[in-house]
Amino acid sequence: MTARRILILGPILYLSAFFFYPLVAILGRSINTGDGLNITPFMSILGDSYYLGRVWFTIWQATVSTVVTLLLGLPIAYIFARHEFRGKTLLRAASTVPFIMPTIVVAMGFISLFGPQGALNSLLMNLFGFEHPPIRISNTLTIIFMAHAFYNYAIVVRVVSAFWANLNPRLEETAAVLGASKLNTFMTVTLPLLLPSIISSAILAFAFSFTSFGVVLVLGGPQFATMEVATYELTAKLFRLELAGALAIIQLFFTYVFMLLYARTQDNIAVRSDLVPREFTKINKRTVRQTLSLILIILTLVAILSPLLILIERAMTSGDGYSINHFMSLFANDNGSYFYLTPIAIIANSVRFAAMTTVIALLVGTSAAYFLTKSSNRSSWFQDAFYMMPLGVSAVVMGLGYLLAFNRPPVDLRGSWLILIIAHSLIAYPFVIRSVLPALRAVPTQLQESSAVLGASPTKTFIHIYLPILTPGLIVGATFAFAVSMGEFGASLLLVRPEFTTMPVAIFRLLGQPGSSNFGQALAMSSLLMMIVAAGFIAIERLRYRNSGGF
Repeated sequence: MTARRILILGPILYLSAFFFYPLVAILGRSINTGDGLNITPFMSILGDSYYLGRVWFTIWQATVSTVVTLLLGLPIAYIFARHEFRGKTLLRAASTVPFIMPTIVVAMGFISLFGPQGALNSLLMNLFGFEHPPIRISNTLTIIFMAHAFYNYAIVVRVVSAFWANLNPRLEETAAVLGASKLNTFMTVTLPLLLPSIISSAILAFAFSFTSFGVVLVLGGPQFATMEVATYELTAKLFRLELAGALAIIQLFFTYVFMLLYARTQDNIAVRSDLVPREFTKINKRTVRQTLSLILIILTLVAILSPLLILIERAMTSGDGYSINHFMSLFANDNGSYFYLTPIAIIANSVRFAAMTTVIALLVGTSAAYFLTKSSNRSSWFQDAFYMMPLGVSAVVMGLGYLLAFNRPPVDLRGSWLILIIAHSLIAYPFVIRSVLPALRAVPTQLQESSAVLGASPTKTFIHIYLPILTPGLIVGATFAFAVSMGEFGASLLLVRPEFTTMPVAIFRLLGQPGSSNFGQALAMSSLLMMIVAAGFIAIERLRYRNSGGF
């Protein structure tokens, strides 16, 4: 019973202290004016046409972004689910890298590719003699939708392909025997079975687009301010913390509703569809038409990854040719900065913080996942949404909450490296839940019952029965947590001190300095970060439990 209480209370206490308490601090700042409770900030937000417009714009741009994401991700999900081809593991790992790349890196990739001086415009102007750049999508809704789809299509690919890969092919074969066409079979058999996973990935993509900050701020400009950007402006520019807090609480209400819907559909995925091992569903022999479709999808995926490929190409470009000068210049302190850190020290900071984040995320995420498997069917989806809430709260909001909540002794975490670990672990542990939960739910109840009959304690049951089954999921969850921490940008930028600089923060600071040398070093550091993250996702592809899991 003691172990069970720890599994229940541990994650709840952790969330209470480091998630809900900062949010309460924000709420307190919003309604406490010094003369008692006051809901004027909320009335000001809800009665102002500008902020109501920000709410509406946030909703509809997230809706369009989600539709574009689905159109992009579903064909790729099919290829990864049903086809085997050389380089699939590497390509699938590469397809996930954008999801955890720092916003500033991806933004610079899009600018390098689609900007007025970008690679595409330069190519078209040289080929056709245009006097002005023919592609003009900077600071438009188009580039926002493209960037959101670029970030989130990996969610659709991983969630849907994981489920699709294990659907029993006999269902489609039976429909074909009964005379159904391929289209009819897909619409009446396959699609209904896939629908829960599609809806689940769509809700998650919608939530990430809804809370998007860096993409809208850097690529869209101030004319396309979302709730997130408006919260940032109220905090950092106008210093209206009471209004910022009120808007953040309103946004939190929306995101919690999304998490409830996500948890509900995730619960439906666990139904009790006829799933079979991956080996029995993959297509090894393909027709010419299928091969052409596969080539087209692979080319599409390469095109999707082109902003990151352009970053690598630009990082290797120096003068009139290719060289590693930008990588070598990272190790030179030309400006004599007092706070200069070598790339080795910066990478060491990121790796150290990511390792500590992974340990905490594994403890919290695995405990929460174990508790969720023991919950009643009626309440498990609600509890799932409770544990997934940190995914719906932005770094801007959490950074503000930490500064308000932990700013005085005995718990003054400002300037401490510990606050970075806490912030990163809150972002990372939901990925552990999504990786471990499918394996936990797959454990037959008879095993635990037999263990109890034989006199094994719950601890021994966990060590000897659950742990061997969970090991692949734990490794996947740990890899995700590590990668998420390595690429986390928003919270780190708000909370980090110079001596604790991480790779994403270093990239941002290099981009903020003038000169082509600093820009080249930023691209080189971005390339190093991408390689580290990609290596982790290659490991995921070899360890994912039965090709299943939330991610």
